[in-house]
Amino acid sequence: PPTGTYHGDSDLQLERINVYYNEATGGRYVPRAILMDLEPGTMDSVRAGPFGQLFRPDNFVFGQTGAGNNWAKGHYTEGAELIDSVLDVVRKEAEGCDCLQGFQITHSLGGGTGSGMGTLLISKVREEYPDRIMETFSVVPSPKVSDTVVEPYNATLSVHQLVENADECMIIDNEALYDICFRTLKLTTPTYGDLNHLVSASISGVTTCLRFPGQLNSDLRKLAVNLIPFPRLHFFMIGFAPLTSRGSQQYRALTVPELTQQMFDAKNMMCAADPRHGRYLTASALFRGRMSTKEVDEQMLNVQNKNSSYFVEWIPNNIKSSICDIPPKGLKMAVTFVGNSTATKK
Repeated sequence: PPTGTYHGDSDLQLERINVYYNEATGGRYVPRAILMDLEPGTMDSVRAGPFGQLFRPDNFVFGQTGAGNNWAKGHYTEGAELIDSVLDVVRKEAEGCDCLQGFQITHSLGGGTGSGMGTLLISKVREEYPDRIMETFSVVPSPKVSDTVVEPYNATLSVHQLVENADECMIIDNEALYDICFRTLKLTTPTYGDLNHLVSASISGVTTCLRFPGQLNSDLRKLAVNLIPFPRLHFFMIGFAPLTSRGSQQYRALTVPELTQQMFDAKNMMCAADPRHGRYLTASALFRGRMSTKEVDEQMLNVQNKNSSYFVEWIPNNIKSSICDIPPKGLKMAVTFVGNSTATKK
């Protein structure tokens, strides 16, 4: 199992490791992550899993009651009782940062804890750190892949909170992830591990520029500045290319034009909104790997010129691209796409 120490000789990997990790004794790195839940079960399995020993034990904060898929329990009753102990841990981690960029929260909007307590946490953190970026990765419910009948209620209550208190929301839905697993990756019975693998690829892509040096850098604030024309329109669809399943690797190196082609394809989007049914207000392409900046710029202009009807005309140059030299494990080149499209309203 992973031990939290770095095995390798690349200084690039360690140069900015302190963005997401605190260094502990013996060269071990501890993720600056906080796990919260209203029931102990899920967290117990994390602790027992291969990565359980990496986390700081105090950063597991959990209740005993559960939220029973009830938004109000997460936001007003059970969640409100637990929130102060979560905020203590948040404060402790934030105080350890010398230049805090912001917060990233991953949660689902269908249940009670992620939606109700997740949005409670966002509003409390917002109150205490009003000038820091609040970015969410929100898994929205979809009718085809549904656990409970109250998912639409929980999601609706949460979206209202996210509109007001978050700076950037990356919309992910399980239906789209299942479709990617079935269609593109040819997995007949996708597990949550397979779905999470796709999500983690996109999260990794969005945060690459914080973690590695690159030619054209981007961070959460630059992303927000470039993607959000009006404060409330901060719900983005994310895409990733090339799509590979866990374990299998690409046999053929992709070119920048192919990556660009794939990245705008509806089949590569992590949410079920079809970008062809709306128009892009803005978009951002985060390329990874050694490639020519000039070629990336040309391809981006090419896409905008050929598909100009899909980009609003009142925001010129509305695609931002950034390039980071270090590709994801096992790939030579990859790209993460973040789009602010009017299709997400559906």
